[in-house]
Amino acid sequence: MRRRPGHGAAATAVAACLLAACSPAPLPQPAVDRSAAVGADTTLVIDNARVFDGERDLGVVALVIRNGIIERIEPAGVGVSPAETRRVDYRGHWVIPGLINAHAHVGNTLGTEHGDRFYTRDIVIRDLRQFQAYGITTVVALGLNGEGFTDIRDEVATTPALGAQLLGAGAGVGTPEGAPPAANMGLQRDAVARPADAVSAREAVRAQGAIGVDLIKLWVDDLGGKAPPMTAEVYRAAIDEAHRHGLLVAAHIHDLAPAADLVASGVDIIAHGVRDRPVDDALVAAMRAAGTGYIATLQIDEANYVYAEHPEWLETPFLRNALPAAVHARWSDPQWRADTLADPATQRARDAVAMNLRNLGTLRAAGIAIGFGTDAGALPHRVPGFAEHRELELMQQAGYSPQQALTVATRDSARLLRLEDRGLLAPGRRADFVVLGQDPLLDIRNTRAIEAVWQAGVQVGGPVRDYANE
Repeated sequence: MRRRPGHGAAATAVAACLLAACSPAPLPQPAVDRSAAVGADTTLVIDNARVFDGERDLGVVALVIRNGIIERIEPAGVGVSPAETRRVDYRGHWVIPGLINAHAHVGNTLGTEHGDRFYTRDIVIRDLRQFQAYGITTVVALGLNGEGFTDIRDEVATTPALGAQLLGAGAGVGTPEGAPPAANMGLQRDAVARPADAVSAREAVRAQGAIGVDLIKLWVDDLGGKAPPMTAEVYRAAIDEAHRHGLLVAAHIHDLAPAADLVASGVDIIAHGVRDRPVDDALVAAMRAAGTGYIATLQIDEANYVYAEHPEWLETPFLRNALPAAVHARWSDPQWRADTLADPATQRARDAVAMNLRNLGTLRAAGIAIGFGTDAGALPHRVPGFAEHRELELMQQAGYSPQQALTVATRDSARLLRLEDRGLLAPGRRADFVVLGQDPLLDIRNTRAIEAVWQAGVQVGGPVRDYANE
């Protein structure tokens, strides 16, 4: 993944009162102030916590942090002499790396509505703060980013209090009259490039590279036979051009059909799980040989019906605090629940989840590089923050232990994105971590027992506990 500096600050376009009315309930503010600047000449010791570093349980240790970076890991109770040292005692708590969502979206929803008219600095920051409060400290906005994306990204990179670190794919590259569907996605300005041939595909990639995107997003699938798919000529040219400029390429698919040729064409990441039929041995072998990454986004289809199946979830603070009032009201309506559960599309979504789980289990067992993503933020029912913790829970159904699921969501997602400065709690890595009140290696739902979130050595969130799980 590549980064370029942006220029200036992005303008805002939606009135503050409208944003406030359609935003989630305010989350509790952290007990420690957010004022410490990145790079401040301060040594911070996170002491007496039991640390899972992204690979293994380190036991009860001390993280020694300087300038937002982990300097070393010492036995608990380590003495550090400089007068400017701060010590935070997390005795009886667990620490994990900040989660890395490699497939999300920002600035695309307001209340129950969605569309590119909502892509403003204020709404993007709102989403990044919500991700951050729920322990997701890096977010890859995989397409649908509007004007000012790189400016917001670079502003947030130096100011932890603004929200999770933002990376992304710009508006992305789609298909004429195809995906992403402009009308259904509310794309009034439709900044998505839609090349029809190899030449224009290369031009689109160069144009997006020139504004400093971090990777290229391709929408390849045919929307269930309802639209033309991206042609092989276009995606092969786009992949080749992106690689010429040092950019990773992630492809949006749904069905098995295009996957084999995408892998043969050098795509780096399959950005959604295959959900129509089982992956075959040939594809598994090709992905393993090519090192192709895979992000299942299990929750993307489950989100279509699960809140109708579980209205009791709406009364848990962990979900309720993540929901705009308008969404909470809709999901609380018994008629909405009845209509959702009776809709034939609901059974199709259940079938897609089952196939997605089966295929993730197959690829996990085969040693394919798996990343963590949810598509949260693309539509109002894909809830930033909550979706990620539900994704971890779903991963267990695909055969992951709690420790393995957390490794995917931290170390492995960083590796998939070629981010060498995060994903592990180790010397030289960013001090992005989540403090939990319960053991996540015992029960993956304990990731919801959030007591504090730290980013670049600054406390930026907490607590957001799952009281129903206490």
